[in-house]
Amino acid sequence: MPTCRSEAAFSEPRAAYVHVPFCARRCGYCNFTLVAGRDDLIGPYLVALEKELSWLVAPRPVDTLFVGGGTPTHLAPRQLDRLLKLATQWFPLNREYELSVEANPIDIDAERVAVLVERGVNRVSLGAQSFRPAKLRLLERDHDRETIEAAAELLRPAVGSLSLDLIFGAPGETLDDWRRDLEAALALAPHHISTYGLTFELGTTFFARRSKGVLRPLDEDAERAMYECAIDTLTASGYEHYEVSNFALAGHRCRHNEAYWNADAYFAAGPGAARYVDGVREANHKSTLAYLKRVGAGQSPVAERERLDAEDRAREALVLGLRRMQGVRLTAFAERFGFSVRDLGDRALAKHLEQGWLVLEGDRLRLTREGLMVSDSLWGEYLRR
Repeated sequence: MPTCRSEAAFSEPRAAYVHVPFCARRCGYCNFTLVAGRDDLIGPYLVALEKELSWLVAPRPVDTLFVGGGTPTHLAPRQLDRLLKLATQWFPLNREYELSVEANPIDIDAERVAVLVERGVNRVSLGAQSFRPAKLRLLERDHDRETIEAAAELLRPAVGSLSLDLIFGAPGETLDDWRRDLEAALALAPHHISTYGLTFELGTTFFARRSKGVLRPLDEDAERAMYECAIDTLTASGYEHYEVSNFALAGHRCRHNEAYWNADAYFAAGPGAARYVDGVREANHKSTLAYLKRVGAGQSPVAERERLDAEDRAREALVLGLRRMQGVRLTAFAERFGFSVRDLGDRALAKHLEQGWLVLEGDRLRLTREGLMVSDSLWGEYLRR
């Protein structure tokens, strides 16, 4: 029989996320919480962030701290320094820490890199997305290949771990085009590479353009070929494929994201930031203006709040865990969450094993290569009661 964990069993978060909602421009595919062309709000944001963090009452030591966006490096060096000082003041880093910052190639200069180093940043995620001029224009990026290469040259010797983000499946893109992007990325010898298929999210200009027939997504077979090309190319070059979209050299997995995939608790602050503490999921207002107004008035910025029961926690943990190539250890999962995988989806499990999308190896359940290709379509069957 399933057994529920008591509230006292929840552990203190060892991870924290700080959201920076500023960009020079909004790319057509982006649906993240951000404001573009509103640098006048950066000062008020830093004041509000300091106030929100003060509501933690006491500093909360963490193993991993991720500063994302938006574009944190869009801030001027002095503002970036203040941001990182605030973040590490309230989330002091333990000895073996990971401090990640997302960066846009066009922002990276010697002065900003010096700030990152001074504040102890040891991992930078660089939003390259592509190296090809036509694709970068289509994605509405504001940099070129030379800018990416110059940024990587500055960052790689300065931080302990450099990650590149790449997008595949852009309209009109060919497999050879994508292969050239992968080769260009490998030439920079990053420690980590994330590859994401282009999506058309509701509310983005890309979604509207697709609806009007202006943009035509690639067919599923073409996207699958590109994903498989990424897996084969990167693993052949010594990168471990450790999560659906992520590849790392030895010792360079993103530890912060691993906390998410392990269903661990985490703090968060800033507009649109989501946290998971004591079994409660909260998300701040996505509107930066609403966030500033509420925090400035001494009111909670939380817009959504949900307490997950034991079964929902187990279901989410199963889906997150199966995103990792190592999969889920069934005995450990049941001991931690009080439910076996069969409790949560016996019929789905039987079907997915029969289809060859999942494989059971002793006590470990994991995605197969074929399962990777359809993984997004599988998760709903484990999340539903």
